[in-house]
Amino acid sequence: MTLNLTKKIIQKHLVSGKLIPGEEIEIKIDQTLTQDATGTMAYLQFESIGLDKVQTDLSVSYVDHNTIQMGFRNPDDHQYLRTVAAKYGLIFSPPGTGICHQLHLENFAKPGSTLIGSDSHTPTAGGIGALAMGAGGLSVALAMAGEPYTITMPKIVRVYLTGKLKGFASAKDIILFLLKKFTVKGGVGKIFEYTGPGLKSLSVPERATITNMGAELGLTTSIFPSDENTRRFLKAMGREDDFIELGPDPNAEYDEEVEIDLSSIEPLAATPHMPDKVKPIRELAGLKVDQVAIGSCTNSSYLDLKSVALILKNKKINPETDLLIAPGSKQVLKMLLDENLLWPILNAGGRLLECACGPCIGMGGSPPSKGISVRTFNRNFEGRSGTQDAKIYLTSPITAAFAALEGKFTDPCTWEEKINFKEISLPLKTPSIKHLFIFPPENQAEVRIRRGPNIVPLKSFSPLPENLELPVLIKVGDNITTDHILPAGPQITALRSNIPAISEYIYSRVDKEFVQRAKQHKQGIIIGGENYGQGSSREHAALAPRYLGVRVVLAKSFARIHRANLINFGILPLIFVDPKDYDKIELEQILSLNLKQLSCGQKMCIQIKDFCITVTNDLTTKELNIIKEGGLLNFVRNKRK
Repeated sequence: MTLNLTKKIIQKHLVSGKLIPGEEIEIKIDQTLTQDATGTMAYLQFESIGLDKVQTDLSVSYVDHNTIQMGFRNPDDHQYLRTVAAKYGLIFSPPGTGICHQLHLENFAKPGSTLIGSDSHTPTAGGIGALAMGAGGLSVALAMAGEPYTITMPKIVRVYLTGKLKGFASAKDIILFLLKKFTVKGGVGKIFEYTGPGLKSLSVPERATITNMGAELGLTTSIFPSDENTRRFLKAMGREDDFIELGPDPNAEYDEEVEIDLSSIEPLAATPHMPDKVKPIRELAGLKVDQVAIGSCTNSSYLDLKSVALILKNKKINPETDLLIAPGSKQVLKMLLDENLLWPILNAGGRLLECACGPCIGMGGSPPSKGISVRTFNRNFEGRSGTQDAKIYLTSPITAAFAALEGKFTDPCTWEEKINFKEISLPLKTPSIKHLFIFPPENQAEVRIRRGPNIVPLKSFSPLPENLELPVLIKVGDNITTDHILPAGPQITALRSNIPAISEYIYSRVDKEFVQRAKQHKQGIIIGGENYGQGSSREHAALAPRYLGVRVVLAKSFARIHRANLINFGILPLIFVDPKDYDKIELEQILSLNLKQLSCGQKMCIQIKDFCITVTNDLTTKELNIIKEGGLLNFVRNKRK
């Protein structure tokens, strides 16, 4: 049987299930990663399982989100993460070392391996040929405990690339093109596997930009083959031994196919406030730009920042535009220093930030009120920048650099054409920063875990009852993101290890009365539209509502990771059979659910006043049992008894 690349990797790691789209499968996980905003809770969950050591081939705890140490909470979390890593056999990446996805690509990701991370942009490693998926922290904790990872087998879409990028078009423009074509929900239930002659022109960092932002399509993940370009990248990283050649079999079968001519792609921008609202840069010419921010796990590689440095060389940015630059890792920073490439950026008026996520998650670097910010990031949700009324445009580093120089968007046909960006490549050898990682000691049993007052153990949740009378706590529309449910930013993100405290911010920027309403009723239901819960993997957007008493979310459709997180914490995700019934439900109405009739994939009636609406679910038997037992931790503990 001929197999595509995705099925080859899944087949090798398959624990149970069949490779049929829609079927539930379990796969063995080789590697895990966490970042500090999600990692603290993941490790509290891992501790509760009771093992002495992680069971994966490799697990890494990165600190890259909460690096602005305002008050004791962030540094306390970092101490906890460092000592937990030492205790249980993980590698620890201290704050300032870099962004988890950039670091993992450079140092640890392997072709053909499986990786899950408690961050939605974990698919970045698909650029090197790994099957990498974002997941909730609890799923990562269980993978570290040796449990297989459960997903619904996705459809595999062949993205056949022809031609080469030309002019000022870049890898970021490829993924923006795909977002315009498919929208933020067009990839749900799918994996994009890239093939075709156009692959040869794309380096691993360029491929990683594409797989990184595939998360915005709603994809389970994206993957490129491991080929000569992969070998060249790994050799430059001093890891040629990790290289294996991997690709689809000749005449491999796919569920769907799409062809993209790279030569037809032009510089693009995602306009406010969604990554799929994409327009050509030429149509935005003349729009004033107040701020430019270059970095994030999408576009902070050496190749990205060298392009920026060459554009800015011997020039000065517009005096009314602020330029922020955040290298993705200290390796990137060292490479720029070695080639004197920081000076063009600094002399042009750019500001150098720490090697961290920073402005991408609203951690500093906010734009001015009503300002326009051009960012090389992956998300432009309203308020995510830290400025509620700012307008965020997502572009490539090349486009962003020209916007900084001019103080506005300009037509790419007017840009200086002296630089051949396709000639920019990695050096044959790059400086290693592996000595900056903290590897676990030999005497792990003697390590004492340090817990500050912000480290609060997870509460156990009760099983699902047979009958529920639930008031409607909030009713929201389509494409509600995890940023809507639980905003980011320094004050809130610092509370990720303290569920009682962070719960006070649920829906705080959408409905300031939500938390009080939830506390008053003690339990309730959330009503949502299409693609409910898109965006980041933050499980707190499910965990904190469950803490406040949310037992059910009824929506038109769900984003993959958030749906999984709801199930992990015992919240029942139900789907409208007739989307028009959404209009019949009002705030604080009481919905009556007889859950004795609840079964997998079957319709049931929810009573409202003197009428009922019909709902259904897409739960597997295992998922339904998890919800009935009050969540995944309860389910695993009961299974292990």
